[in-house]
Amino acid sequence: MNDPGSTVPSATRRLPADAAGLAEAAALLRAGRLVAFPTETVYGLGADATDPAAVTGIFAAKARPRFNPLISHLPDAAAALAEGVFDAPARRLAEAFWPGPLTLVVPAHTGTRVCDLARAGLPSLALRVPAHPLARDLLAEVGRPVAAPSANRSGRVSPTRAAHVLDDLAGRISAVLDGGDTPVGVESTVVACLGGPPRLLRPGGITRAALRDVLGRDPAAPGAADADRPAGPGMLASHYAPRARVRLDAVRVEPGEAALLFGPRPPAGHETARASLNLSPAGDPAEAAARLFGALRDLDASGAETIAVAPIPEDGLGEAIRDRLARAAAPR
Repeated sequence: MNDPGSTVPSATRRLPADAAGLAEAAALLRAGRLVAFPTETVYGLGADATDPAAVTGIFAAKARPRFNPLISHLPDAAAALAEGVFDAPARRLAEAFWPGPLTLVVPAHTGTRVCDLARAGLPSLALRVPAHPLARDLLAEVGRPVAAPSANRSGRVSPTRAAHVLDDLAGRISAVLDGGDTPVGVESTVVACLGGPPRLLRPGGITRAALRDVLGRDPAAPGAADADRPAGPGMLASHYAPRARVRLDAVRVEPGEAALLFGPRPPAGHETARASLNLSPAGDPAEAAARLFGALRDLDASGAETIAVAPIPEDGLGEAIRDRLARAAAPR
């Protein structure tokens, strides 16, 4: 299949994480093609954020709603500051967590290169400086903002390795730059700094406690308008979903269900599950976050109609894990 919007047929190439692979990935992005690449959170589906035709390809490949804005990735904070208007809280957060798994939604600078389509027509834009060295090398070589939502079909489970990208998007994109498994495993935390108190739009790789330490207070909750028209990515009610139904906070695994476990004391009935995986036998939220999306994909492949999810505490990264699971369990 072709890249969406492209007239040049191509198979999806799996590029190595070396100088040649990096150069080819950058050249494809500069030419308006779609390339998936690793960040420290999940694999992103990259396109030149300055090129509306390239960005259109992302929405087509993912079957993603166009009212859902995209994160634009930059190689360093200086490049990000040139695209958006940062108030004092936004600057403190950028200084504390960039490069890293934080996305800041800020007013768009009048001279921003990020096209209107990548911003979903909003006067704001979502910016991130990833910590993954391969991603930063790629972004530096491209020399432009790169729009990159997670590299999967819209609403499905996010990819944490190149094989996951190919499962969803082979033949629909030009290439995937294979950087191995991603270490964080859940998407970035999204904070809106649009005047007034910063708002936590999506929990993620930076915990609420870490944000509080920098801001001096808990970030505010999203407003009602954010639910109607998302100001940032990953806010749709149904998202990150496997094909199987997801049942949360299961204290018992029913016959025929797959089981997603956490901690040393699995729920009753797990022994007879169709398939089971423990995100962290030791009960470590960081380990669980890194394994979450891969485990959902593996359990979905078992053919079970339902995945029963053991209770997971909300502390630290547990908040982000529970957020993703709640969206996976939402009506579709």
